[in-house]
Amino acid sequence: QVQLVESGGGLVQAGDSLRLSCAASGRTFSSYTMGWFRQAPGKEREFVAAISWIGGHTYYPDSVKGRFTISRDNAKNRVYLQMNSLKPEDTAVYYCAASASVVIVTTTNYDHWGQGTQVTVSS
Repeated sequence: QVQLVESGGGLVQAGDSLRLSCAASGRTFSSYTMGWFRQAPGKEREFVAAISWIGGHTYYPDSVKGRFTISRDNAKNRVYLQMNSLKPEDTAVYYCAASASVVIVTTTNYDHWGQGTQVTVSS
């Protein structure tokens, strides 16, 4: 079982940066593919980034590619999302998720989810 707790959200202006952190419990953290998703009011949950547990391969949708970077520190049981050049359309609740899949998953078919952290970007 893995429990996930996100932190680092807040209110920023367009063009600013934020780094989200996700702390995971459980000794098998290093065996999970980790992902970040976001959900804006009235919209479906959207894939933002993922990092595999084998090889640390990463994947991003075009909407955040070049601006967001996912990374993980298995020794600290943490995964991070560095967000640069933020835009008002990035405003959403951001969720950390863990998948037992050995390949990157871009759908919401993850095994464990955090409670989310709010990111608000003002124009």
